[in-house]
Amino acid sequence: MNADQLKGKWTQFKGELKQKYGKFTDDDLKQIEGSYDKFIGKVQERYGEKKDELMKWANAWHEKAAPKVAEKKPH
Repeated sequence: MNADQLKGKWTQFKGELKQKYGKFTDDDLKQIEGSYDKFIGKVQERYGEKKDELMKWANAWHEKAAPKVAEKKPH
């Protein structure tokens, strides 16, 4: 998932993120507010060595969410 994708899906993503990775606080999510760089920083701050695992999960989430968003757009 890249910076534009995170920003575009932030509202959906942050709920899933907090549910899956409980160390993210509401304050963390407000600080990140769709910023990819801030997201990466908080991942490293909160999860350190688990960064790769969390990023794989984020990418998989984006892949699953992308078709749903595309289906809702009118042709």
